[in-house]
Amino acid sequence: MRSPDVRRYLDRLRIDHTGRPSVEGFRALHAAHVERVPYETLDFQLGRRTSMAPEDSVERVLTGRGGYCFHLNGAFAQLLTALGYEVTWHRGGIQVDRDTPAPGANGNHLTLTVSVGGETWLADVGMGDALHEPLPLRAGVYEQGPFRYRLRRSAAEPGGWRLDHHAHGKFAGMDFSTASAAAPDFQAMHRVMSMSPASVFVRIASVYRRDADGVDGLCGCVLSRVDRSGSRTVHELTSADEWWDTVAGVFGLTLDDLNAEDRARLWDWLVRSHAIRLRIRAEREQPPAGAT
Repeated sequence: MRSPDVRRYLDRLRIDHTGRPSVEGFRALHAAHVERVPYETLDFQLGRRTSMAPEDSVERVLTGRGGYCFHLNGAFAQLLTALGYEVTWHRGGIQVDRDTPAPGANGNHLTLTVSVGGETWLADVGMGDALHEPLPLRAGVYEQGPFRYRLRRSAAEPGGWRLDHHAHGKFAGMDFSTASAAAPDFQAMHRVMSMSPASVFVRIASVYRRDADGVDGLCGCVLSRVDRSGSRTVHELTSADEWWDTVAGVFGLTLDDLNAEDRARLWDWLVRSHAIRLRIRAEREQPPAGAT
């Protein structure tokens, strides 16, 4: 990264980073990233191809967008490296729910480790509702706001590590390999995850923003907030104006790169998708025929 781009990136995070790499500086960068660069998949619902090349991911951040794991962790790794940190990419695998076997490090997730202060840390700004600050890569239980995480050796990835998410998080956990990886290792998975109609990232429009006290989430037309007590509030967004205002006001996404036609298409997709989800939920909740 060029020095002007590093400065622009730090401005986006609203943080100064001077001097040598340090644990304190690293933790502050991680927290600022998840607070100000949201997890979001809104290009996928529009069928827009996105690049996960590190330089392109950096450009996404510099122009005010967020992204998912390949964009966010790829860009963050570039920033950390430019600031003098020792960063390693790793193949990860998200386990969506506890009823599905953990896939091991199948490459559906990019995660990072950072060596600083004489210790190795798990850094991940691309999981949406998970880490606020990095975790030391040591087995143990760690609490951040309302969420409790567990790091342990992986049972699904030989020689790897496992991050267990909070019981009410949007996924069950993530296993990752200790071997280093690079952008080409994720290209095929990125194409499937961002473009396939069967991909959950394409089927559900998601935006998340983590902070020290909890997490804000937007799935389709449903806005939620988990606060420090662990309480969850939910609000349905019923108009286009309310939805766009929420995306900008809560998540800091102005989406200036979307024109009027893009916005109209996305809102139409959201309304249709929300109606389908409501119908499916109603069918599941309907008592069986003949029940009293």
